[in-house]
Amino acid sequence: MAKGEGAPKPKRKGLVVALLAASATFSLFLIAGLAWAWSVYYSPGPTARQGDTTVVTLPSGSGVSAIAATLKNAGVIRSVDMFKAAATLTGADRRLRAGEYEVPTRASLKTVIQLLTDGRVVRHFVTIPEGWSSAQAVGILNGETILTGTIDAVPEEGSLWADTYEISRGETRASVIARMQRDAERNLAELWARRGPNTVVRTPEEAVILASIVEKETGVARERPRVAAVFSNRIRLGMRLESDPTIIYGITKGRPLGRGIRLSELRRDTGWNTYLIDGLPPTPIANPGRQSLEAVLNPPTTQDLFFVADGTGGHAFARTYAEHLANVSRWRAIEAGKAPPAEALPPGVVPGAPPPGAAATEEAAPPPLTGESVITMQAPGALTPQRAPANQ
Repeated sequence: MAKGEGAPKPKRKGLVVALLAASATFSLFLIAGLAWAWSVYYSPGPTARQGDTTVVTLPSGSGVSAIAATLKNAGVIRSVDMFKAAATLTGADRRLRAGEYEVPTRASLKTVIQLLTDGRVVRHFVTIPEGWSSAQAVGILNGETILTGTIDAVPEEGSLWADTYEISRGETRASVIARMQRDAERNLAELWARRGPNTVVRTPEEAVILASIVEKETGVARERPRVAAVFSNRIRLGMRLESDPTIIYGITKGRPLGRGIRLSELRRDTGWNTYLIDGLPPTPIANPGRQSLEAVLNPPTTQDLFFVADGTGGHAFARTYAEHLANVSRWRAIEAGKAPPAEALPPGVVPGAPPPGAAATEEAAPPPLTGESVITMQAPGALTPQRAPANQ
């Protein structure tokens, strides 16, 4: 019996050996598999098909499978399954972010996943400068190739908020216009609520019209309140605004004129020419910025009624027409490239300055140095220039 009881021992020993061998084999395969996965995870990925990067856009709401398929189709990863496995094992599958990405050529799987979890998306911006017309704003958006769709009609003048906007690839141009209009409505409401007692505008719409003129008259921020005060004083006294940019807008509807204003254009009744119409023009002549709106809604108290370019990019302001004529003479001398002699400025008689009632004396004046037009404000009570039909 003692011998029989010990007989099964070699069987058990063989089973243990077999199990150990199988375990060792599995471990080897596991180690090999992990080494392979490690190598795939960290090794360089595919070469970009063009250039040094590949642009990939992941739509919002995309799952891991859809993201993996998009990356594979773009040539950014080699295997959909490996991406899904790596994302799952690292926990990245719950942190992948939508957006537009620039993936470097030969980026490893680890780099791609890290880009997507960090949300290092490509950011695009478009700027609508203050004082640009709605037609010019449409031109800017049409030039942005990442945007889609068309703008069926130019938005109303003054309805866009001049600012820098972040845009996304594939976003429609119409949606960007809608954002600009919403911003304009919101900001105008906030500024209107803070208007001061010195403002002459009666409605938010009038504020935008007058602010657009202020915006076009000067690019110097510190001058905008004073320019707004000049126009406010003129409105209170029943004087015409006599703003050169309104002449230009009636001709080009917001496009640059590219030359000086002609006498025939001064006389042309376009509906916006404030040398010929009383009060404000029917619409804004541009999309004004915040500072111009604030200046119109809270103008300082001054006695200024005139201004003209001073040759430095700013303007010389005057309370009387005699002072204005002296400033005009200095400006014309600067245009001509000569210094104005002090003795050449007798009160009331200024060589080169337009006489009261005549804002231009030549059909086509020489273009000024800073792009300012050569028309100047008239004497108080001066006769309106003879009108010419709007279609001339």
